[in-house]
Amino acid sequence: MDYIGVDIGGSHISAAVVSRNGDHVKLGEIKEAGVDTYATADEILSSWTEVIRSAAGERKSYFLSVAMPGPFDYENGISLMEDQGKMKSLKGSSVRQLLAESLHISPELIHFTNDAAAFLIGESEVGAGRSYSNSLALTLGTGLGSAIKVEEVVKDAKLWTAPFKEGVAEDYLGTRWFVNMAKSNYNLEISGVKDLLSPEVEDSIRATLFQEFGENLGEFLFPYLIRLHSQAVILGGKISQIASLYLPHTQAYLDRMGIEVQIIISELQENAALVGAMIQHQSKLSNSPLLTQ
Repeated sequence: MDYIGVDIGGSHISAAVVSRNGDHVKLGEIKEAGVDTYATADEILSSWTEVIRSAAGERKSYFLSVAMPGPFDYENGISLMEDQGKMKSLKGSSVRQLLAESLHISPELIHFTNDAAAFLIGESEVGAGRSYSNSLALTLGTGLGSAIKVEEVVKDAKLWTAPFKEGVAEDYLGTRWFVNMAKSNYNLEISGVKDLLSPEVEDSIRATLFQEFGENLGEFLFPYLIRLHSQAVILGGKISQIASLYLPHTQAYLDRMGIEVQIIISELQENAALVGAMIQHQSKLSNSPLLTQ
């Protein structure tokens, strides 16, 4: 039976048929759509179902491997989201049962994996992290996702709430930091990081913001790299796609602190989580799961 890998976020869903042969993975056509995170449960489920059915094509039965953000009861498939500003209408619902009924497949065919952990599993198995047994992954975007791999076992690190500077890590390592700093320091209105790439933004402003962001990233990583003995840091998410603007400052900070680590960019990018969800599902069915949740 085929696997459909699914990556669900607060405002999007993507899905594709995923198959694996050793270190190589093959994806069917990626189907994706935006999702209104503030919609009713029925509306959210309808958006998901449409994309998954499109990815499945003529298949009537398949394994469904879902990468899902937390908080979520991954074993039982129940949403615990309430205060994160995303999908609140699903709080307490059995997402496994709802998807099974909507897609007309057995609930036993549906498996959930934390999205950050799925990202790291995908990169570790068939992407940028193949060579490392100990690694740390961060997804940098609207929010901050994190996962760690220690001696081949992956788990969600939940570092977004880790105390950092005058707040928590996500305050400094996501889109919101750029928006707030541009406004407070330069009276510059931006909606996202991509706006800083506009030629209308002064080079000095752009350089200063990315330098500070890069140094924040290095300062944040420092204690975890010491504690976890990570061989590599794997970066994903939209902000990782412009890493050349800030990563030299991250590396310089870590060099000053005497830390030697490989910082690498995701190979699978936006497909990493759905690939990792499929690999974790497959490994669990063979009684050799890669993840502790």
